[in-house]
Amino acid sequence: MLLANRSFNNLFDDMFSDPFFTRSYDRSSSQVMRTDIHETGDHYVIEIELPGYAKEEIKADLKDGYLTITAHKNETKEEKEARGKCIHKERYTGTCNRSFYVGEDITQEDIKAAFKDGVLRLQLPKEVEKQEEQPKLITIE
Repeated sequence: MLLANRSFNNLFDDMFSDPFFTRSYDRSSSQVMRTDIHETGDHYVIEIELPGYAKEEIKADLKDGYLTITAHKNETKEEKEARGKCIHKERYTGTCNRSFYVGEDITQEDIKAAFKDGVLRLQLPKEVEKQEEQPKLITIE
């Protein structure tokens, strides 16, 4: 049987893994990008929870009928003693994303997006009016 050695370093490891020292960015995958989709008369509303992210860290991309939301976080946290000796330092870099198929007829101009209080709200039309393509005539010389 292997017993843990309670040295000074392990004391700090145990202290910072204590629930009272939980980190704001420590999220399980089930907690990241919780999404609600609502249907109204003529459009859909997608609400995605992104607590702790700034608007600048979020990107919405539309390609081949897929709407992809990406959030990227790069954080450094450092705690020092009065004399400057570092006793605790953490770094976190992470990216999460979600994709939704919205159809190939929807364009970027059809989607309205707003980010407020940690919630990204996207509004998409249910149907986009198709403009009939006019025949392109070939000039005969």
